[in-house]
Amino acid sequence: MWKREINGLRLTFHLAGINNQNFIMRDEETGTYWQQISGRAIAGPLAGQTLQLVPSDELSLALWKSDHPEGSVLGDATPYTAQYAATDWDIKMQKTPTVLSYAEPGRSPRDLMLGVRAFGAARAFPFDLIIQQKLVNDHVGGESILLVVGPDQQSVRAFRRPSEFYRTTAGNTGPMSSEQPLMMDAGTGSQWNFLGCAIDGKSKGACLGRVEVIKDYWFDWRHYNPGTTVYSLPAVSKPK
Repeated sequence: MWKREINGLRLTFHLAGINNQNFIMRDEETGTYWQQISGRAIAGPLAGQTLQLVPSDELSLALWKSDHPEGSVLGDATPYTAQYAATDWDIKMQKTPTVLSYAEPGRSPRDLMLGVRAFGAARAFPFDLIIQQKLVNDHVGGESILLVVGPDQQSVRAFRRPSEFYRTTAGNTGPMSSEQPLMMDAGTGSQWNFLGCAIDGKSKGACLGRVEVIKDYWFDWRHYNPGTTVYSLPAVSKPK
């Protein structure tokens, strides 16, 4: 998600085409072309400039509604509902050929990744693996981060971390909410929720810094982040 304003000018965007199966947008005001994945202007009067990222979440509707019971939801554009993709579009998309392929053992072009581009580096986290592990302590560009799965077992957030964190079982009880405890830090034993805030213990009241995450297909993330590394489970040493 990107801010529409740049240099004091509010832009109106339209889909202009697809390049390497990544959307290209064109603004009405200057005729500049912009990349979807990076927010960067690639051709036109504003070429070289980059839109400002808007922090956002990709949450399940149930979790979002539990946190924002009075919130509103964008409705369908009724005249165009017949053109909307089917509810199983993501399943069908897994079988759609890609124009690019970065084949690696055990990885296909349309594997879903959680991409982190921060601290001067890029790192991809296999979505299914993160959902399976529930909480991951890792590093990106020399900075310690953690990825944690929410109480709905589908949504993921990332934070900068001061020490090792461990998943608790408390997040699986009671009404679903981002405010219930999900994890504990090794440094103080404090309990933290899915908002990244300590709700009990010595760190109570403190909140971790958010790290933005982009969910993307492997081929697309790899193409626009050629120096990316990929998270994997540590090798298990076998006794001799």
